[in-house]
Amino acid sequence: MFAIYKKELNAFLNSLVGYMVIVVFLTGIGSFMWVFPAYNVLDYGFADMETLFMLAPYIFLFLIPAITMRTFAEEKKAGTMELLLTTPLTDWDIIFGKYLSALTLVLFALLPTLFYYYAVYQLGNPIGNIDSAGTFASYFGLLLLGAVFTAIGIFASALTENQIIAFILALFFCFVLFQGLSSLVTANDASNGAYWLLQLGIDHHYASVRKGLIDSRNLVYFASMIAIMLMATKLVLGSRKW
Repeated sequence: MFAIYKKELNAFLNSLVGYMVIVVFLTGIGSFMWVFPAYNVLDYGFADMETLFMLAPYIFLFLIPAITMRTFAEEKKAGTMELLLTTPLTDWDIIFGKYLSALTLVLFALLPTLFYYYAVYQLGNPIGNIDSAGTFASYFGLLLLGAVFTAIGIFASALTENQIIAFILALFFCFVLFQGLSSLVTANDASNGAYWLLQLGIDHHYASVRKGLIDSRNLVYFASMIAIMLMATKLVLGSRKW
């Protein structure tokens, strides 16, 4: 698994893809946090990072599929997928290696935003007037969200040899699970169906974690979504052997 992880991570970092992901993410979030009048912290008047945690999921919707679209699709198109599957590595070694390398790149994109936290911390009146516990709970939620989107992207890439199709599929799946399901529920709908649609949607659990409600239900949900997507990827890879 480590060999695949190292190979994939080097492939990201030795090309423009990895750096473009980080630059686009930081530029997009930085523009909203510090430049655009409707969202920037300086005009907002409160020492918090709500803009980051509100907008980052929507940037992730495009950014993470762009990271994961090549993971399996490129191997299939280049004809190296069959060779990879005949190595002593198990399917899980391949899947986890590719998954963790893509997730590492997402983490690399998030880490520089800690400078935004430091800046807001210093700008507080008095200095340090920011809910640090809530901020880091939100960071944890954003990382969990990125982990689920990455698993979805890996699955989408395993379905096709076309990277563009893999990107579109991943974007579609991520959007439906993040906001599509909850969008079907009206504000005054208290039926069992509405309740379960909300529970199945990623945004409901992400919003809970952002509020600092890091309970077992939310953790189990994120872990289950990742496991389901990776197991679905395993089934797709397994079907190619027959």
